[in-house]
Amino acid sequence: MPEMSASTHTFLGPALGTLVSIQSYIPDNAMSAGMLGTERTGHGIRLREDGLIVTIGYVVTEAEEIWITSHDRRAVPGFVVGSDFESGLALIKPTMPLPGPIMEIGDPSMLGVGDTACIAGSREANPQAVEVHVVAKQEFAGRWEYVLDKAIFTAPPYESWSGAALLDQEGRLCGVGSLVIQGFEVNETRRATNMFVPIDLLPPIIDEICEYGRRSTPPRPWLGLLVDDEDDGLIVVGVYRNCPADKAGLRPGDVIIRVGDQPVHSLANMFKTVWSLGAAGINVPLLVLRSSQLQEVVIKSTDRSEFLKKGTLQ
Repeated sequence: MPEMSASTHTFLGPALGTLVSIQSYIPDNAMSAGMLGTERTGHGIRLREDGLIVTIGYVVTEAEEIWITSHDRRAVPGFVVGSDFESGLALIKPTMPLPGPIMEIGDPSMLGVGDTACIAGSREANPQAVEVHVVAKQEFAGRWEYVLDKAIFTAPPYESWSGAALLDQEGRLCGVGSLVIQGFEVNETRRATNMFVPIDLLPPIIDEICEYGRRSTPPRPWLGLLVDDEDDGLIVVGVYRNCPADKAGLRPGDVIIRVGDQPVHSLANMFKTVWSLGAAGINVPLLVLRSSQLQEVVIKSTDRSEFLKKGTLQ
């Protein structure tokens, strides 16, 4: 792991104390177990004096047991306060006091392409940090029905920073670690990067999540499929068993041509077109290409949370 400069260590001091390690355990029969595993580790960032911690959602999705370890190696059970599928963020709390400083929130819009930043997290209660550069701020679409309008991408890439903090040069939180993206296109060159969820997506919804466990607005329609954007088009590469797309007869290998009467040309375009039809529960008509034949498939959408185990919600 690269050495941090002396000046970087100086601004990191207060921030490192806000970081926690997260260990979660998920039932074998959870919907997310097959893709994400049943034992997950990640990082968290303390936001409030009451112990509220933000992390990336998939670290704790469907968790039946969560352990939170602070920088001074105190480990306590935790629970999910709530999750937001639109941003991909989750809020958790320890079940007993876990004192420590709180993270200062920064402004991701002030973090520019080319700027130096820092990824910071806590591995087994050992705060660590690496220096990176912002290489892009742009739209990101994930195959699992997920779109960020302006994700933050950094390089060089580092593994195992799920839920870690992206800090600006003042040690303020600008993003929450999500994924390592392989083959990401930056200035017509493909490279590996870390992708971060901008932290400014959280303040407008944090009180709703704390009160209701989710946004208060109607949930987006969810189809229960995985789609890749390939040279041959938008190809269905996975369908969750007994979920809406499966029940409607959609199959891996189908190529999605239209949503309703709208041709779709990218993952983000497709998902946003689906969401524009209305809230969860609406019928989503698709035109797909299957074995060289066009076929219409109508999917009765649903709320994604209905298919997830509730885990350690309290």
